[in-house]
Amino acid sequence: MHKLAMILCVTSAFVMAQWPNHPTPGIPRTPDGKPDLAAPAPRTPDGKPDLSGVWLVSNGSFYLASELQPEDIQPWAAALYKQREDDFRRDTDGIHCLPPGPKAGIGLGNFPMKIVQTPNLVVILYEYQTIFRQIFTDGRALPQDPNPTWMGYSVGRWEGDTLVVDTAGYNDRTSLDLAGHPHTEALRMTERFRRRDASHLELQVTLDDPKAYNKPWKLPMEFALVPDGELIEYVCENERDSSHLVGKSGEVRVPVEVLAQYVGVYQAPARPVTNVSLEGNRLMVAEGQAVKIPLVAHSESSFTMEGTGVDFVKDAKGAVTGMIEHWTEGDRNYPRKK
Repeated sequence: MHKLAMILCVTSAFVMAQWPNHPTPGIPRTPDGKPDLAAPAPRTPDGKPDLSGVWLVSNGSFYLASELQPEDIQPWAAALYKQREDDFRRDTDGIHCLPPGPKAGIGLGNFPMKIVQTPNLVVILYEYQTIFRQIFTDGRALPQDPNPTWMGYSVGRWEGDTLVVDTAGYNDRTSLDLAGHPHTEALRMTERFRRRDASHLELQVTLDDPKAYNKPWKLPMEFALVPDGELIEYVCENERDSSHLVGKSGEVRVPVEVLAQYVGVYQAPARPVTNVSLEGNRLMVAEGQAVKIPLVAHSESSFTMEGTGVDFVKDAKGAVTGMIEHWTEGDRNYPRKK
């Protein structure tokens, strides 16, 4: 059984309310006191949309470079990405419990974020690693010669009902996405936040790194409000497992007819539907609308998914009944639906 842990993961860390009987102020409510998720977006006293709240990504990609073609990636960046892929990302920031850098903007799997909006400053608190960002909306510009940081420097401005955020000054020790695509200190990220209504937050991310990629690209995302929810503390402390990650030299060739028996639909409680498909001689996994992730075989029933252990379970008659993912926080069981 492979319990290899990928620290930066698509995990089941749902928001847990520590004060279940304390409704969050500012959320529109129906006459019976329940959150009115169909209401218009609330506004601040100065008339701007109020982005405040706890938000969880509902539609987006955990692979920020998924829209790029091979010719869009400069050779050195493509080679580094391929090396990381072969080594199961063992040298990336997530494996080593380091801050995620620009990946924070994609929602970090199912880790929620909390936005706190004031007239001159917007703060984003991330449950993942209990980190934060400050977005200054007081008219200042980005630093001219910033000391590179993990999370960069952010300034924002309002364009109508959209908050436009420019971030620069990243160091080059993080990756752009869970797949391990690299970036340089020249990276610049632009985010456009628009609260469509009380329960939906739209985000368009534009990434531009001319020293690693031959063009900028945009990614649309959407977050759903978690009414009356709060963040919980999350501390990454399992980087010691990185030593157990091995390269693809440890891959086992499994007959296609054996792999085919795992193709199907699986679903863990309170999780999106997960599809396991077979492309050529490799199994692929996709949860919800996320992109497909390849499974690397280590036996006929045990695999790794970007370094995370995956086992398929059979009953006494040999029928596949489920799938188990071995995350840092514990095993996640996916009964087979069909």
